[in-house]
Amino acid sequence: MFNKVFVEKDLVNKSHTQDVLKKIRFNELITIDRYDNIFEKVKKPYLQKRDNLNLFLAKKRGEIVKEAPDAYGLGKEKHFYFIHAYNCIYECEYCYLQGYFNSPDIVWFLNHDEIIKKIDGTSKTHPNSWFHAGEFSDSLAVSHFTNEIPTYHEYFKGNSTAKLELRTKSSNTRALESLEPLSNLFVTFSLSPKEVAKSIDKKASPIKQRLKAIKRLHLLGFKIGIHLDPIVIENCWEKSYQELIEDLSNHIPISEISFISIGVVRFTKDVFLQFSKNYPSSNIRTSTFVKSFDNKFRYPKPIRSNALRLVRELLTHYGANPTNIYECME
Repeated sequence: MFNKVFVEKDLVNKSHTQDVLKKIRFNELITIDRYDNIFEKVKKPYLQKRDNLNLFLAKKRGEIVKEAPDAYGLGKEKHFYFIHAYNCIYECEYCYLQGYFNSPDIVWFLNHDEIIKKIDGTSKTHPNSWFHAGEFSDSLAVSHFTNEIPTYHEYFKGNSTAKLELRTKSSNTRALESLEPLSNLFVTFSLSPKEVAKSIDKKASPIKQRLKAIKRLHLLGFKIGIHLDPIVIENCWEKSYQELIEDLSNHIPISEISFISIGVVRFTKDVFLQFSKNYPSSNIRTSTFVKSFDNKFRYPKPIRSNALRLVRELLTHYGANPTNIYECME
């Protein structure tokens, strides 16, 4: 999977580190002082992730838990995300990481006990808050390698007022299947119409497999959330979303989904420039994009408002509770 693996020297002999190294394939192992002395120091083209991807095993220092922006989650409770990894093995064309880091190399942080201490401190300061995993990397895609899910599960099992969301485009649910469902644990899947996902969610699990994973976890008793985000407007997109939502309803009663976010495709200026460079033939047609209220590039407001309205109506038609639908980053 990886060309070089860089391991911080304080972690080399840790059992968790050795477990990870036994599970992955790589060409060269290099011991280093700190990952941030190397990661991003030389700009590396994003698309090199296809054939020259390195891995860093490191400790997360500094700000570990960050407050999420407005309209990030459902309700008026406080929302935070915690950083357990940088970058993703998938290659979604709209991904903001292509304009965020100067390198597509992967960083897996292994000091999960310290991360949980930060979550615990934040939870005590802000009771009844949400904590989201998956902001800088998919939360489940490599969880069978990193094996941190049971650690977070144990913490949230004993802290029922705090809520955990695991965001994913993966169908890799094996880390969860042996664990007890919790009332404060939500596994959430990003979905797009299958042809759109096939085109722009490169390397991510096909929609068919994600839907099977949703059904599998739902039958086990896990709480499920859905992100219909980003909505990409293309030919016959209304029909495509109706087919997607109908297919979803055949795998799980939509009335039993805990929450659903809807949002249109959007880019910051830096990400928009990288996207245009990396994917000049993308099916994401940007000719109508304008700079929006938060300086991100989006469809003009009448177009995106119509799209959000139509998707919301489709969801309620198939049984979604309107109060459980929210517009993400709008």
